[in-house]
Amino acid sequence: MLFIAEIGLNHNGNFDLACEMIRHAKISGADIVKMQLGWKGNEHEINYMNHDTLNKLFRYAAFMDIEIMFSIFTDSAFDTIKQYNVKRYKVASRTVKENFPLVKKIVNDGKETFVSLGMWEESELPLPESDNVKYLWCRSLYPTFPWDMSGFPRDFKDSVFSGYSDHTLGIETALISISRGATIVEKHFTLDKSDTTIRDHSISATPDEFREMVDIGRMISKQVEIGV
Repeated sequence: MLFIAEIGLNHNGNFDLACEMIRHAKISGADIVKMQLGWKGNEHEINYMNHDTLNKLFRYAAFMDIEIMFSIFTDSAFDTIKQYNVKRYKVASRTVKENFPLVKKIVNDGKETFVSLGMWEESELPLPESDNVKYLWCRSLYPTFPWDMSGFPRDFKDSVFSGYSDHTLGIETALISISRGATIVEKHFTLDKSDTTIRDHSISATPDEFREMVDIGRMISKQVEIGV
């Protein structure tokens, strides 16, 4: 069972805050902390990262003993992140829809790649079957309400999806996904839900909520494994 704390742009352009969020993600039980590279990433934009910033993030994540992963949005971002020998990649729904050649390039690198399909509307999967690709079910709505969840797998083990990328309010839907066999859960992470700098704060889990999701989720996952 893997839990991913999605920082995204919730650092608000403050990468010292991003380090504090990495610390809290570790304390909250996350296996992976995830950020975005290439999205709103031009100089003077909120998510601009140069090598100094990336080096600091990687060094601090290593100090906290937590894996750091990036959603890759541009070819230049992919060229940059390859210099850091990451364990795996994330491909966002938007990239699947808007830059499919980049998706193929990322997957062809051979590392494990999590691919969200929130904007994918075709009946067939976007990529040929591959051992290094794991699909995440999601809805690209912010927030996603319960009535937006049509198609949510009844049994992840009997579907093409390995896990779930959550944009709902609260942690309940993430826990439902685990009870249905999801083995990867990605949930946005914040230190302050009332922050309006980025819309994602309101759909994010606080450290206490994330800790609760992890503790309950791991127990549910164990029970699913033994067929309860």
